[in-house]
Amino acid sequence: MYKHILLASDLTDDAGAFVIKKVHEMQKLMKARLSLVHAVEPLPGYSYAYFGVEDIEGMLIEEARKSLKKLGKKLSVKEKDQYIEVGPTKSRILEIAAETKVDLIVCGSHGRHGLSLLLGSTANAILHGAKCDVLTVRLPGE
Repeated sequence: MYKHILLASDLTDDAGAFVIKKVHEMQKLMKARLSLVHAVEPLPGYSYAYFGVEDIEGMLIEEARKSLKKLGKKLSVKEKDQYIEVGPTKSRILEIAAETKVDLIVCGSHGRHGLSLLLGSTANAILHGAKCDVLTVRLPGE
């Protein structure tokens, strides 16, 4: 049985709802602690040519914070167990998983094939880099 589950969410409403439902059912069944993480990818330097760096990143972080707080409320996850990270998604998720000593990471998988599978995805990187179990939930229609 798992004692601490980390849901790595991209905070999308459509496909994310499917993953959220699964992880919530699993968490209730196992009576596990649930934490949430979302990573905001830094924008490349050339993206800032017309806008201030702080303006764009600040807006992205604030929007993510609001969305994660809403998700946390829906899943009854305390604010201290909600993490908004800035940096490369896969490495930030793995770092939070290690820091919080989770024993399961749950994330959605888009089921990419061909070249995009060869190049890797966030779910694939988490799967191969995690020190704990990883559950990738295949999104409907993928």
